[in-house]
Amino acid sequence: MELDPLILSRIQFAFVVSFHAIFPVFTIGLASYIAVLEGLAFKTRNPVWTKLSTFWTKVFAVVFGMGVVSGIVMSFQFGTNWSAFSQASANFLGPILSYEVITAFFLEAAFLGVLLFGRDKVPAGVHLFAAIMVATGTFISSFWILAANSWMQTPAGVEFREGVFHVVSWSEAIFNPSFPYRFMHMALASFLTGGFVVAGVSAWYLLRGREFEANRKALSMCLWLLLFIAPAQAVVGDFHGLNTLEHQPTKVAAMEGNWETSRNVPLLLFAIPDQENQTNHFEIGIPSLASLILTHDWDGEVPGLNEVAVEEQPPVAIVFWSFRIMVGIGVLMILFALAGLFLRAGGRLYKTRWYLQGMRFMSIAPFFAVLTGWFVTEVGRAPWLVYGMMTQAESVTPSLTGGMALFTLIGYIVVYALVFSAGVYYLMRVLYVGLEDADDEEHASDRPARPLSAAHVPFEIESGSHGVHQAKPANEGGH
Repeated sequence: MELDPLILSRIQFAFVVSFHAIFPVFTIGLASYIAVLEGLAFKTRNPVWTKLSTFWTKVFAVVFGMGVVSGIVMSFQFGTNWSAFSQASANFLGPILSYEVITAFFLEAAFLGVLLFGRDKVPAGVHLFAAIMVATGTFISSFWILAANSWMQTPAGVEFREGVFHVVSWSEAIFNPSFPYRFMHMALASFLTGGFVVAGVSAWYLLRGREFEANRKALSMCLWLLLFIAPAQAVVGDFHGLNTLEHQPTKVAAMEGNWETSRNVPLLLFAIPDQENQTNHFEIGIPSLASLILTHDWDGEVPGLNEVAVEEQPPVAIVFWSFRIMVGIGVLMILFALAGLFLRAGGRLYKTRWYLQGMRFMSIAPFFAVLTGWFVTEVGRAPWLVYGMMTQAESVTPSLTGGMALFTLIGYIVVYALVFSAGVYYLMRVLYVGLEDADDEEHASDRPARPLSAAHVPFEIESGSHGVHQAKPANEGGH
């Protein structure tokens, strides 16, 4: 069987980007949270804020390192697998990616050292400034990366002459039609990811009676943030969808599983898209709701996939289901934020086990939402690499063979598995130590890493006589 270098190159890039994307989206939100903690510590001198900041800075450092290692590979892939695209887009993407390194990566790396090792070596104000600079650097980095990716989605400010993109307006190219919506959407996704991870870990510690005061503060802060950010993401997502409908109608048609351009289009809750026969099977939908959401009119017209040739349609099933998983997780986030408000009002937020357990599992939900969102964005653009101007087939390296692409794909999978395993190992060590004091942490560093399960945690929760959860040594009387 002949190996297709285009398909394998797409799979390889999808694997690398999917693996890498989960790290920046977490560190962007976490860096801002750490900056807030440092600000509170500087203003109040409350050691609880310092303890939280120190702990989450360690987590940030591990995840940041994993993101750097996994991200370096992507730049090499442009040259090895997509050299035709690299050569064609070098006039725009070359400077943009250079700006990201110069203005963001150096800033993050330099001040991260101060943030990690300078607490007792520099004035408190300098340490706070370092935290702010790290958070600022993460947003500058996302600005340039999303400017580049958004330009590939909605190209502007360029002319395509003799197989090369020539920039005629830098402002139009950078601030292309989809960039403001996609940047805001990703920024809110970063806050949601950071918020749910911190809330989930804090809930896990509370269930085991560890550092009750600090983790209660952390959980409370995050739930207030999520209460506003989760609904805001739905609003921004609506604007983003309207922008996509205007500039990439075929992608929207795939998201909705809509084959024929028509009015009163139902919102499909379930369907099995059949691209070969250009139809859906087993449809379950809400009448006219897709028209209302996309056009803000019950009778609004929604474009169909049949507006373009079959070879210009994206893989519909992937886009269709990825979109529904993303939206479903988003709805779940809103419900958990509202449930937190309800429990807080009743004074039961910190002692309702089902909710704390739910927050534990919700800590991984944003990562699935981010990944499925990227699938919608990138797969929905197919077969275009630069939408409407350059296809994926035109962009792949001409001399690349299927065997070469398969070899590097297997290599990346193996190396990334090692990187991820090492990163998770050290991350588990940090989580196991938790927010303990420096002296306790020093002794804890000699302990073997343990998985996050009740059987390996030194505290369990039992109900007190008045329904208040109390910490109790798990092995009481056994030592």
